[in-house]
Amino acid sequence: MGYEKIKVPAEGAKITVNDGVLQVPENPVLPFIEGDGTGRDIWKASVRVFDAAVEKAYGGKRKVHWMEVYAGEKAYELFNEWLPAETITAFKEYIVGIKGPLTTPIGGGIRSLNVALRKLLDLYVCQRPVEYIEGVPSPVKHPEYVDMVIFRENTEDIYTGAEFEYGTEENKRFLAMLKEEFPEQYEKIRFPDTAGISIKPVSKEGTARLVRSAIKWSLDNGRKDVSLVHKGNIMKFTEGAFRAWGYEIAKGEFRNEIVTERETWILGNKEANPGLAVDENAKMIDPGFEMMAPDKQQEIIDEVKEAMGLWETHGDGKWKTKLRIRDTIADIVFQQTITRAKSFDVLATMNLNGDYLSDALAAQIGGMGIAPGANINYETGHAIFEATHGTAPKYADLDQVNPGSVILSGEMMFRYMGWHEVADLILKGMRGAVAAKTVTYDFDRLMDGATKVKCSEFGDAMIRHMDD
Repeated sequence: MGYEKIKVPAEGAKITVNDGVLQVPENPVLPFIEGDGTGRDIWKASVRVFDAAVEKAYGGKRKVHWMEVYAGEKAYELFNEWLPAETITAFKEYIVGIKGPLTTPIGGGIRSLNVALRKLLDLYVCQRPVEYIEGVPSPVKHPEYVDMVIFRENTEDIYTGAEFEYGTEENKRFLAMLKEEFPEQYEKIRFPDTAGISIKPVSKEGTARLVRSAIKWSLDNGRKDVSLVHKGNIMKFTEGAFRAWGYEIAKGEFRNEIVTERETWILGNKEANPGLAVDENAKMIDPGFEMMAPDKQQEIIDEVKEAMGLWETHGDGKWKTKLRIRDTIADIVFQQTITRAKSFDVLATMNLNGDYLSDALAAQIGGMGIAPGANINYETGHAIFEATHGTAPKYADLDQVNPGSVILSGEMMFRYMGWHEVADLILKGMRGAVAAKTVTYDFDRLMDGATKVKCSEFGDAMIRHMDD
């Protein structure tokens, strides 16, 4: 289709999707948003790294044709809009793209350009790998233990923006309706006359596609377990439902490929003691069994019987080869990902939990400057890979900042496209530059004997180390 401001490359072909599988040509056109603030410096360094890796990997047989699309300050200058419709159209048409950091407009309208892109393209997975690169300064003793991937639901939870501001007519009407129709719920609000209200929707469909994507990706990439992170002990009908629906998807769609954590206990107990009775097994997995009400005891017994029904496919230790599905309370996971990082692999969670968790884990491996991210719809194939940090306007156009977040997001993008050789070279370049202590100012100030380089020079160092 025609575009008003976007210039489509004269050469190159579109990525397409056939039966749910990405079809990547030898010369794909990839849309990119340069980004605001430091995004300009970062993109210049990043695109040179990408092009160098493609050239080194394929010797000219493959080439990316970059197509600039617009959002943020540059879009406002060109279109008098922060997020032009043709940018959304371009990402829909060309399937896969990448973006730098964007300014959030002040005032009414769009709350967040990043959130708007995710919603308009229905990019329901925010995928954030968190893996330590040796030599990067870290505040924890063993950052090398961190190797996790977060699957954060991107379209629901309180990020829907369904809010009622205190003092507005809408707020008064909503609270009046709540008081009239649901008085028991209204009474739970401590100060209703001065409360702002936010609605937290968590749907079965939204949960299913997020958890399904996390499990499929984990199976395809040889991961060991998926943890459903929730606060279901308090928010029983939203976060608790996420947990329940997550297990339902796992057991309903991936029964032969997965095993739940509690099933491992039950099967393991039986293997250790073949003569173990069902009720004895139940007492072992729930130490408070004998104090439970009869109906609750029956639930545990039924759970044991269900697990034993898996014996043919999961018994005699076969469960040890399956993808383990477990769940953990959100507040506990923040502690345990620090104290026992080796115990966690893939984490699937809702929007707000995932926002907190991905940034907290990034701190363990060196900060947001090298934290990559992606927003993906695994059903349609559409994906935008992105910097996870802000625009840092005081450093704009100074050629100082660390381009690692965008560069590693590019590594994710090329791996998503199936260009693994390019992704491997990018990682090799990054690891080599850091190991040589050739780093930007953010790492230089925390490393002994480092050589401080500019943003552009860090890109140069990465390219050199691809040949190591």
